[in-house]
Amino acid sequence: MKTIVKTPFLKKNQVVILSGETALLGNWQPEKALPLQQLSPVEWTAEVSVKESVECKFAIYDTVSKTVVRWEDGENHRLDPDSIDWYIHFGWSDWKAAGVAIPVFSLRSKKSFGIGEFSDLSLMVDWAAECGMTVIQILPINDTTITRTWTDSYPYNAISIYALNPMYLGLSEFPLKDKAKLADYKAKAETLNALAEIDYEQTLALKESYLHDLFNETGESTLQSEEFKTFFAKNEKWLFPYACFTHFRDKFKTADYNEWGEFAVYNKEKLEEEIGKNKALKTAVHSAFFTQYLLDKQLVEVREYAHRNGVVLKGDIPIGVSRASVETWVEPHLFNLDAQTGAPPDDFSATGQNWGFPTYNWEEMAKDGYQWWQQRFRKMADYFDAYRIDHILGFFRIWEIPMEYKEGLMGCFSPALPFWADEMRNDFGFYFHDSMINPKNYTEDVLFLRDKQDPYRFHPRIAAHQTDAYRDLWYDQKDAYNRLYNNFFYYRHNNFWREQALRKLPALVSSTNMLACGEDLGMIPDCVPAVMNELQILSLEIQRMPKDSRVRYINLNTIPYRSVCTTATHDMSPLRLWWRENRDNTQYYYNQMLWKGGAAPEDLTPELCRQILYNHVHSPAMLAIIPLQDWLSMNGMLRRANPEEERINIPANPRHYWRYRMHLSLEELNNEKGFINEIKAIIG
Repeated sequence: MKTIVKTPFLKKNQVVILSGETALLGNWQPEKALPLQQLSPVEWTAEVSVKESVECKFAIYDTVSKTVVRWEDGENHRLDPDSIDWYIHFGWSDWKAAGVAIPVFSLRSKKSFGIGEFSDLSLMVDWAAECGMTVIQILPINDTTITRTWTDSYPYNAISIYALNPMYLGLSEFPLKDKAKLADYKAKAETLNALAEIDYEQTLALKESYLHDLFNETGESTLQSEEFKTFFAKNEKWLFPYACFTHFRDKFKTADYNEWGEFAVYNKEKLEEEIGKNKALKTAVHSAFFTQYLLDKQLVEVREYAHRNGVVLKGDIPIGVSRASVETWVEPHLFNLDAQTGAPPDDFSATGQNWGFPTYNWEEMAKDGYQWWQQRFRKMADYFDAYRIDHILGFFRIWEIPMEYKEGLMGCFSPALPFWADEMRNDFGFYFHDSMINPKNYTEDVLFLRDKQDPYRFHPRIAAHQTDAYRDLWYDQKDAYNRLYNNFFYYRHNNFWREQALRKLPALVSSTNMLACGEDLGMIPDCVPAVMNELQILSLEIQRMPKDSRVRYINLNTIPYRSVCTTATHDMSPLRLWWRENRDNTQYYYNQMLWKGGAAPEDLTPELCRQILYNHVHSPAMLAIIPLQDWLSMNGMLRRANPEEERINIPANPRHYWRYRMHLSLEELNNEKGFINEIKAIIG
């Protein structure tokens, strides 16, 4: 009989055992029980054969203390000679872990080439493990090279859902044979590495030059190795078009493939023929193969190193892809290229957000069971054991904005159930007329937007209450409009959007063994928590962003177990900066959330930071993942002097330069044993 046991992420030195009333199973002595073989951080297996029926039970066993950490819940199993295969879920009901969130580009080590690199993650693993953490959460790491300017620093605008960003290759692990060149590169890297923030353009230029020289030295021989051939066989489907894409991007000096003449439409056979007669294309393609192989090799090694130290990596799957990407070039039928995605107005932006990504053609994606998404998730599983689904609301509905608008105010939910004029009149007493969709003075001064599929149906415009068109309504018409507006945005679509999500998410979540977490912030329909709970997708809980509009802050004791609790996301101000932004909010938090009397201090003290972090770590949430800036905030000697410099992104600014870096090196951080002990004491 073969058994598969799924468990939480176990700590270092912990294993799964099968103990029972036979010598093979240790005669109920845990130290002599049958150890299972680990398949992944959450899967264990064993082949078991008995001659007679015996009772047994699974347990988590610590090989150092020689004690059982936890026995499996429920009655004992009955193992018989003819038992069929077992699939056991050990359960997550009381398992908890802490972690740290830090983008790869923000890491800093003495070996970095001006930006954080995959190899730096090993030092972060060392620190996290010593602190008693289990999870390191990072931002997206796919290739974003479009313009070769600082605008490529935006990690959510990827040109490939598979290819890793060459910026993140740890070059120190691949030294050049030419010692003079190597010394020159190291000197330039040291200068860039000393900067307080990333110089994206200079770092990219340095890295691309190094990779060019590295490929000239060892590229072709590497491509002949058996290890590369195995990698290529597994990844050829996406790797070949990606490599061609990068060549034409550089040749035509644009990632917009519509400008590539005869290569504007992807044709694999034509490209293979072109490679046979175009030496420059062949070299560029091979160079891209080489770089992606090294990136994959390095990140897989980091993942395995993390596993050996009881730490897992948590990735981030963006909701969109760049309009100029390999995916839209190769499979344009899977996208609506005449629309763009974003978000309605929220706490981050009063006018909404426009991300510029095309929306998905879900009907086309459904034809093969969403293989496009399943393959994407499976590739992520090569590197990660948990993942964050960016803007999980996009699987329920997306905010779709017409191409002629730059802001999110003129967007609509898609898919949606827009109103008919008769429906508005009969159900809500609202009398619709054409002037409500034709502005008097300003483009956005309207109450409704016409549906692009059916011109006789209409969407209430988001935030319409701030328009002159709304202010011009009579009182009874305002009351009627309020009713239909609230119905549309908060009630009308609940069952409809639930059905949309349940068509897509189950196949994706079940396609890997990774732990699924969802970023469920913003305008949350009532159906979202129920679907996420049903599919065991962890929610995101942030104390200062309550999902209940009736409260100012979340009571951390009330958040669900199946959630990730954090102090901030990369889109938010870190704790100390947030403390300064609104005195009224700070005072309320100080008195009501921290139970302190009197006036709140002007700046957040290390002692208060420590209390806030303790409260988050000891909330009911399964995972407490805290940004590195906020972990550092509790130490007055180690935290940055100016909290303004800790900000990663300002989402209201679509052209934000993503350049935040740690001010300490990872080597220095690992040497701060007193601080490590402070964190260890909080995590417990």
